[in-house]
Amino acid sequence: MRRAATDVGRYHIAILPGDGIGPEVTAEAEKVLRTVAARFGHELVLEQGLVGGAAIDATGEPLPPETLALCRAADAVLFGAVGDPKYDDPAATVRPEQALLALRKALGLFANLRPVRVHPALVDVCPLRPELARDVDLIVVRELTGGIYFGEPRIEGTERAVDTMVYTRSEVERIAHLAFRIARGRRGKLTSVDKANVLACSRLWRRTVDAVAGDYPDVELAHMLVDAAAMHLIQRPRSFDVLLTGNQFGDILSDEASVLAGSMGMLPSASLSEGQDRSQLGLYEPIHGSAPDIAGQGIANPLAAILSAAMLLRHSLGLEAEARAVEGAVHAILDRGHRTADIAAAGRPAVTTEEMGDLVVGALGEG
Repeated sequence: MRRAATDVGRYHIAILPGDGIGPEVTAEAEKVLRTVAARFGHELVLEQGLVGGAAIDATGEPLPPETLALCRAADAVLFGAVGDPKYDDPAATVRPEQALLALRKALGLFANLRPVRVHPALVDVCPLRPELARDVDLIVVRELTGGIYFGEPRIEGTERAVDTMVYTRSEVERIAHLAFRIARGRRGKLTSVDKANVLACSRLWRRTVDAVAGDYPDVELAHMLVDAAAMHLIQRPRSFDVLLTGNQFGDILSDEASVLAGSMGMLPSASLSEGQDRSQLGLYEPIHGSAPDIAGQGIANPLAAILSAAMLLRHSLGLEAEARAVEGAVHAILDRGHRTADIAAAGRPAVTTEEMGDLVVGALGEG
């Protein structure tokens, strides 16, 4: 059973660097967390665990029992990335990615939050025209434990395969309440995305969201079919505030939305358990993968991992001022023109992974 922080200002964070560039970007996020602790007078106990391919190499399991115990005892989990080319065979019985699915199930992580903001200094990095990209600020709230990914797949010979999609009213209510609360704290607009013209699960989803909306009269609710949402994310992304959707649609739409920021290296995420205060356990990770092709070169962008640490401070530790300080430091560094290779203009110099982390730490010291 997870313990609560024993004293105000003392927190236990599990650090799971994982594979590829995971250890590189996580090291910079950890450095930022230590700086925040020193500046604001908190005590952070940061303890590392094995996960993914690194864990398979060491123990034969992608999520060793010791790592799961560490996460259950923590106030929050900071996650790097999993994935290793030597485990790429989809038919393999043991794969690094199994660790993340197992963690979500074991920790009860039912909600995935992916904020997408286009920084003014990075508008030109976005593949959309500047007038479309400017001022984009949305968040995708994805249900994480139901739907087709947790159905009953079966293979029938060599000519037929079946996947099933299941949602219950309680599952939809739980994620909808969270999304409405988030919308209430933002611009008060929620778009629920489904495929109610085709899928029975989506019709249940829509009825349930409508019912939950009665508890939030101050939030404007709109329903949108997933194909239309995919189109409007490109045509008019500024029209969205909070996007609420199920597991499969959320997986696809959040990856599409990530392109708006110009690089996956810019986008954080949070996967949350139930709860509305500091007791809300969460797993925080950059949305990018392990990127083995650039691992060890010192060129990965750590800002998504650092912004994930800011989400950790906000959602699991209840430290809003500290989260804003980290986000402000990242914005300051971008305003000053510092770029890693993924967001640097052609022919312009780029900073290394470690240098970018140091720059954010330096900006935090200015506050």
